[in-house]
Formats: sequence, structure tokens, C-alpha cells
Amino acid sequence: MDSAKKLLRPSLAQVWQDTLFTVSKKLLLLRDITDLVNELRKLSFSVVRFQRVNLLLLNPLYNQMTLYTHDDVSDTVVASQNILFAEGPGGLAWQQQTPLQTDSHRMQREFSAVGDLAPYQKLHAGCHFPLGHDNHWSGCVEFIKTDNSQFDEQAITFLGLLAEVVAIAVDNITEINRAFSERERLRFERDHFRILVDVTNTVISKLELDVLAAEVSKEIHRFFNIDYISLAICGTHNDKNKLNVFSTRYQSGKAVQHQQAWVDMTGTLAGQVLRSRELLLVNLADIALLAPDDKQLANMLDAGLQAVCLLPLFFGHKMLGVLKLAQCQSDIFTDSNLKLLRQIAARIAIAVDNALAYNEITRLKDSLVNENLYLTDQIIHNEEFGEIVGHSAAIKAVLEQVEMVASSDCTVLILGETGTGKELIARAIHNLSTRKNKRMVKMNCAAIPSGLMESDLFGHEKGAYTGAASQRIGRFEMADGGTLFLDEVGDIPLELQPKLLRVLQEREIERLGGSKIIPVDVRLIAATNRDLKLMMVNREYRSDLYYRLNVFPIVIPPLRERPEDIPLLVKFFTQKIAKRMNRTIDTIPGETLRLLSRLPWPGNIRELENVIERAVILSRGTTLNLQLQELEYHLSPLEVAKPVLERAVHKPLLPESEEPEFSESERARIIRVLRETNGVVAGPKGAAIKLGLKRTTLLSRMQRLGISVKSIEDEDGME
Repeated sequence: MDSAKKLLRPSLAQVWQDTLFTVSKKLLLLRDITDLVNELRKLSFSVVRFQRVNLLLLNPLYNQMTLYTHDDVSDTVVASQNILFAEGPGGLAWQQQTPLQTDSHRMQREFSAVGDLAPYQKLHAGCHFPLGHDNHWSGCVEFIKTDNSQFDEQAITFLGLLAEVVAIAVDNITEINRAFSERERLRFERDHFRILVDVTNTVISKLELDVLAAEVSKEIHRFFNIDYISLAICGTHNDKNKLNVFSTRYQSGKAVQHQQAWVDMTGTLAGQVLRSRELLLVNLADIALLAPDDKQLANMLDAGLQAVCLLPLFFGHKMLGVLKLAQCQSDIFTDSNLKLLRQIAARIAIAVDNALAYNEITRLKDSLVNENLYLTDQIIHNEEFGEIVGHSAAIKAVLEQVEMVASSDCTVLILGETGTGKELIARAIHNLSTRKNKRMVKMNCAAIPSGLMESDLFGHEKGAYTGAASQRIGRFEMADGGTLFLDEVGDIPLELQPKLLRVLQEREIERLGGSKIIPVDVRLIAATNRDLKLMMVNREYRSDLYYRLNVFPIVIPPLRERPEDIPLLVKFFTQKIAKRMNRTIDTIPGETLRLLSRLPWPGNIRELENVIERAVILSRGTTLNLQLQELEYHLSPLEVAKPVLERAVHKPLLPESEEPEFSESERARIIRVLRETNGVVAGPKGAAIKLGLKRTTLLSRMQRLGISVKSIEDEDGME
């Protein structure tokens, strides 16, 4: 009976073979090293008794050994990395590619460095099998007894076969993990590529910096859930140390906050990034050490933000700005996210470069358009004072003031009656200043409706008011870097005066309907024919604006106070107008000059020019034909009652440096003309024609004044 039972009982080898087959199927289906260690531990209760199993695997990426074992305290499989593991029995078996058996004595003798480590504590017997084949050895599996028993030969044989299965299982798990990692990498790259494409498509078409900054913030927050995003752009301010910062703050339960400000980069982390062109990742708690003067980062720390990442924005060799990201938790700035953020920053830099180029092209285009609008028909002169004509003491005093104030940038207030040439004085100041290579933009405040004056001065955004179909830049922006001439400044509405005062004080504007602050560098020259001081007393003009404008007043005298300049002005206007009309006027009657010099000219130089223009039109020959009766409205009743003067005495146009002819005595004038004609009295080139007299009349006057051609020739010969 017992023998029959022995025959029915399977042999130990058969049991091991069946167990190995069953275990192999399980092990080869595993996908994780932790599960593999747990399955190997279960064998201790079936066929072969052991108390601990270690799995020592090589990480080829870092060339480091990792030991997996079960921790009895936490009842979990733990992974440990220790360079000493390579010096233990498992490391030796892996290096020699040969199974190794140990006991407590051998551990103390050969492997004392690891004997006290948890995976080898209380080792009484151990079997260490290398995992791998041919030239591929992945590690070692170790079966350890701590119960004072030994492994017999059959157990060692079984464990050796099991080690071969473990090697295959480890290779499977490694391959599965590699495939999973590759799949995750591809998915990660695909997701990053999609994010990159979405961000690029969104921002690359935005050509306004504020719109671009808003879109950048929205996309980065959408993909990374970052709470604070700012775009700091350099090179858009006259001060090279100023950054144009567009910032966006996202807070749960609150509306998105957008801000724009000019920030000095001195002492800031943004300035450091611009200089180094390198990414900077810092903890805001260290801000006191890294950038104690960076007030913006200090405010971010107060708002609860902890980590900040600053990425340089550069395109080619051009540094364009900094992308600043801040978050309450620093774990968002992982290596993979930083890699993606670098790529996003590169795309944003392209968009910023495009926007800056577009804005510059638009500015230049608008500049050319406005230059055509505002500089058409303006005469360019080589002389310092352009068309300012005169040598009277009054006008010389004005020009001395012009030379004195031109080199400074202070505001000038030009005072004078209508038609005295206030614009010419303003242009002379501009042409003598350091801004002469920029344009002078003009605006007549009296000619602009009060409702449109704010838009005309400061510009407006699209949709700012009904009819504002497009964006428009104002006169201050047009004159950036140059001069703005405000004529009739006394006609600026009272409600607009505070805004003009603010621009003069702060040197920055806001377009109508916009919120963006635009810095402007403009020298203001104002002019008026009104009494601003009286208007200020009558509360028709703000006193603070008056004092801001009245830094350097220049008073232009009316034409009636400088009559000695009238002959020069008459000659100048005659030449100018005749040239414009393709006419030749080379003679002005002397009586005409005398009469024009006696008139009061309430319209000043402008009125005189109009009178001369009409005279040129009415002139049929080369002599200026001024209808004296048309000037009667200028004369007093006594002058009007006088008979018409005898035929005017004609004279050729004189150079402006000469005195007018009525300052000479008649005798000296005749002698001078005879000398010019070499004593010839009659004929087309004779003195009579030049003096506008008949030959007989001239001979009669010569006889009366005791003038003879012979005496003149004798005097010349003696000289």
C-alpha cells in the first residue's frame, strides 16, 4: 500500500518542473519590477525556502546599480541606489557573469562593506545569479536565507533555472518600459508640438504690442496654468534703460488684470537676463539677495508668488526683451516644461520683432504722410532765419532772443499781432535748435473745432467715438523728437487745458479711447495774438498752463513800429511773388516805397504781402504797378484829400543792404545814377530811364542843381 502511494506521489524534480513552468508564465506577463520581486518572494512558501530576494539591476543611462528588495517595516518593495552594492556579492556575480554562493563567514571576509546594509543583514546563506546572456548582462538576482539553513544542490539547480526565467522577465519589463517611455516621449513631443503650433499661430499675426502681450498671456496660462505672465520689451522708449512691460495676473474667482508700465531695468533681474541672454529660474524668497531694487518682483512676492522664470527674447543678434513667468508653486518649471518654454519664447521673439518692425514701418509711413500734409509748400532756406526780413533795431532784438533760446529745449511763447510773422520766428527757433533734423509740426488751434481738438492733439483709437473708423496719431506723436508749434494757443478750450498741461509736465500722452501710455519727446513753441494774462485774470485761461507756456516770451513788434523795414519787405515780396508767377519785376517806383512806409498796416506783414501780390498781378511791364487809390483806406482823411501825387519816380530794385532811396538827397541820387551810366543821360541805358524821368526833365533838374556830366567825369578822374 505504501509503495503504491510512493508510486502515485510525483517526484521532487517533477514538482520543481511544474512549479517552474507555472512561475514562468506568471513572470513573463509582469510589467513592473516591483511585481516581479513580490512574485519571487511567494516561491519561498512553495518549493524552495528563502527569507529574502534581492534584484540588483544596472541602469545603463547613468551606469549605476539599483537594488530592489522587500522592506518588512513598510511591507513594500523599495529601490535603493548605493555605490557599495556594486562591491557586494551580487555586483561580483554580475561582473564575473558567474553564479556565486555566500555564507555569513564569506560575507564578513569578502563583502564586509555591504554586510551591515539592510538587504544583506543576518545573511546565513545566499545564492547570487547573474541575469543575462552573451554580451548583455542586466544585473543579478539574489536568494537569501536567514534561518540558519543551507541551499542544497537541487535547490541551487532550481534557482539557477529560475534565474534564467527572471532574466527574460527583466528584459521583457525593460523593453515594455522602454516602449512605454518612447510612446510617452512621442506623445509628449506631439503635445508640445501642438502647443508650440497653437502659440505660434496665435501670436505671430498680432502686430500691436499690447494685443500680442495679451494673447501670449492667454496661451501660456491655458497650457501651463501659470498665474503671472509679463512681456518686457526694450528699445521702444527714448530712455534705453526703460522697458515697456505688459503684465497679466490670473487669480481664481477674480477678473484677469492687465497692466502696462514703463520700468527702469537698472538693478532688476530682467536687466541681468538681457545682458546674459540666459534663462534665469529663481525663488522669490531670494529676491533680497539677487535684486534688492527690483520692486516688481518684491510686489509679486507679497502677492504670494514663489518661483519666477525669466526667458530672454532675442532674434538673431537683437535683444528684444524678457518673458517673465511667476507661479505659486515651483514644480511647474520642470526640465521638459522649460525646454518647451524656451521654444515658445523663440516664437514670441519672432512675433515681437514683427510687431516692432510693423510699428516702425507704420510710424515711418504716417510720418511721411503727415510730413507731406504739414510740410507741403514750405520753403527751405539756407539762411539761419529763413524769410525773416529786416534790419531795424526792433527785429534785431527779436532775432537775438531767438538765437539765445534756440539751443535750449524750453517752451517758447511768441506774442504779436496777427500777421507779424510768428510762424517764421517759430521756424527760426526750430532751425537753430538741436532738433532741426526732425520736423516741426504746426497746428492752428483757432482753426480746429473744439470737439475735435483733443483727437487732433493726442490722437484716437479705432472706435473711440462715432466716426473713428481707424486709429489716428495726434500732433504730439507726429512731432516726437522734433518741435510742435501751436498757433493761436489762446483759443484752446478751457476743459482741454489740463490735459495739455499734463503732457508738458509728464512728457507722455494717452490717445483718446485708449489706455496705453505713450512717451513723447517734443519741444513746444506756442503763439498767440491774445492777452493771455488778461484771460487768466478773467478765468478764461488756466494760470498753471499760462506759467508753463510763458517760460521764455518773445514779443514781435507790429509793422508800424519798424517802418524802416518796409522797403526791404516790399522788394523781398516783389521778387518772391514775381518768381512764383514767372514774371520779371525789376523796378519799384520810389514814391510807392515812400507811401507804403507811411501806412499803419493793421494787418501787418500778411497784409503788405497781399497788397504786393495784387500789384504784381496788375503790373504789365517790368515796373511794379501799385494802384495808389486802393490804399486810401489806410490814409487819414487829411492824406485822402490831397491831390494825386505827380508821376512816381522809378528806380531799379536795390540790394537789401542798401538804404531806401528816399533817404538820399535828390542831387546825390542823380550824381550816383550818372556815374552808374558813365554819364549817359538819354537812351535805353541812360540815367533818365533809370530815374524814371524824361530826358528834358532830367537835364532841367541837373541844370537847377548845378550838375554836369563833365564835372562828374573830372571828379572821377581826380579820384
